[in-house]
Amino acid sequence: MKKIQKVHVHELVSQEIQNYIQESKLKAGDKLPSVDELTRMFGVGRSSLREALRYLEAIEIVRVENGKGIFVRDVDIFRFSGKIKVENEKRFLLCVLDVRRALEGKAIELAAKRITPAQLEELAACVTEYRRMKESGLETSEVDFAFHRQIIKVASNPILEGMMESISVLTKKFFHEPLGNKHLFDATYPFHLTMFDAIAANDPDKALVELNKHMDCVEESIKSVL
Repeated sequence: MKKIQKVHVHELVSQEIQNYIQESKLKAGDKLPSVDELTRMFGVGRSSLREALRYLEAIEIVRVENGKGIFVRDVDIFRFSGKIKVENEKRFLLCVLDVRRALEGKAIELAAKRITPAQLEELAACVTEYRRMKESGLETSEVDFAFHRQIIKVASNPILEGMMESISVLTKKFFHEPLGNKHLFDATYPFHLTMFDAIAANDPDKALVELNKHMDCVEESIKSVL
């Protein structure tokens, strides 16, 4: 049985805002309704709306000006289906990847130094599940995401963990059908195994090398999409 894909509220809200821009025939520079009006229109909380707006700002659909309002930044990035043009999403993913590479690079170094036996068992269980699902031909995006989240946790740095959490709405785009292809990053699977081995060996230098190989693979996969 196919696993039902989880959809987050902010993802639905960001799509509804895009639909509103199209249906209202808004142009670049036009002002959207206020935050309070948008929360009432879509029946969502302010936190979900803020996450949606952060994402739409990152992909240059809207511009939020404190004290002034929310403005349309670019209307030419929509497909007729309401999805973002591939080139803009590629640019977005590559920009977020730069941030991931920096933050996760430090996290994996710390994880290799600080991992406890209990944490190692948890990470090993994640890798075992990843391998089982991969060999069974199952969808692996959730366990892939869990693996990276576990490394951040093992780093035992609350500030670093908080920074990663603050951009989680952006990083999740790597794990939920990026560029319309849920198998885009399948080639990164072996690097999860080598990253785990380096962490288990308490070798931060090797762990960082393997993470960068992983990120290089992700980058090439993004760039290869036409």
